[in-house]
Amino acid sequence: MLLFLSCFFLVSFITSPSKIHGRTPSIFPVNPQNTSSAVEIHGYKWHEFEKFRGAIKGSSVSGISELKRYLRRFGYLEEQHIRISADDIFDSNLETAITKYQEKLGLPITGKLDSRTVSELMSPRCGVPDFPGKLHSIRNYAYFAGRPRWGRNIPMRLTYAFSPENSINSSLSKEEIRVAFRRSFARWGSVIPVAFVESEDYGGADIKIGFYSGDHGDGEAFDGVLGVLAHAFSPESGRFHLDAAEKWAVDFEKEKSAAAVDLESVATHEIGHLLGLGHTTVKEAVMYPSLRPRETKVELKMDDVKGVQALYGSNPNFSLGAFSESDIYSNGGVGVGGNQVISLTLCLLLLFTMLCFCM
Repeated sequence: MLLFLSCFFLVSFITSPSKIHGRTPSIFPVNPQNTSSAVEIHGYKWHEFEKFRGAIKGSSVSGISELKRYLRRFGYLEEQHIRISADDIFDSNLETAITKYQEKLGLPITGKLDSRTVSELMSPRCGVPDFPGKLHSIRNYAYFAGRPRWGRNIPMRLTYAFSPENSINSSLSKEEIRVAFRRSFARWGSVIPVAFVESEDYGGADIKIGFYSGDHGDGEAFDGVLGVLAHAFSPESGRFHLDAAEKWAVDFEKEKSAAAVDLESVATHEIGHLLGLGHTTVKEAVMYPSLRPRETKVELKMDDVKGVQALYGSNPNFSLGAFSESDIYSNGGVGVGGNQVISLTLCLLLLFTMLCFCM
């Protein structure tokens, strides 16, 4: 009887899902109940990439040259490779770039334009390149070249202000926008010894926030609805620009558009850039480069926290208690790794089974 129970428990343990491994990413539908969804989704900046699904090296598909320009823009293809292969041929340079893209964004590495890769390529995203120059990368999180940070004494105080000329004409009130940003700054301030204070003095503020359309003078033109959502510059620039063309939202219960973008999620991401963080490979983390319409991602993950604390240190009031066990383990946190825990448990169960045989 003991032998039977031991074997049953062992098999059950092996076949059941473990809570120690990382969480399954949530799926965020694009408002399927909205009858205008098809029209709005067709407005995706990179919607045409859908036709590349299934393409492999050697394929010739009209428009692939546009995909090459996309990969050049975000750091995956060098300029000389664009000049060499400025046609619609899926060549070895494009295969290398796609492999690099898949590795950076935590996708299955196939070198092909498979379904998951094309879906990610079509997603609205941050305008900061995933490889702006030579990133300094540690584990999953990354920094800008030279690992810049705000060079002030700790504890630090940074002010932020909204541009009086560059605001958005939308259903959102100024107070709703201010509250969303206040919460976003507070999340970062809760894990590092930096206080963020709103100021009315736009010219004198450390961080300058504005909503812009098209070419707005910084060399990074916006491209309309559901393309590049926003971009921010590394320390100590303090420039934070959002695309005024987006359908910005703070409450999806009120805003029913299929193309709605959560303002607080984008603000939280871009503040990470302002502090010196680059893009991460951890899909659940705030610093992952893409954000789908009607998706909310505002809670810092362990990868975000470890990255920013390596630059500024820890807020004295910060505690790991705010993070779940699965988040700590899946992001390389403290303690014994998930695989080690499982291996140790299995060894103990096998030992117990062997003892039952002896009995």
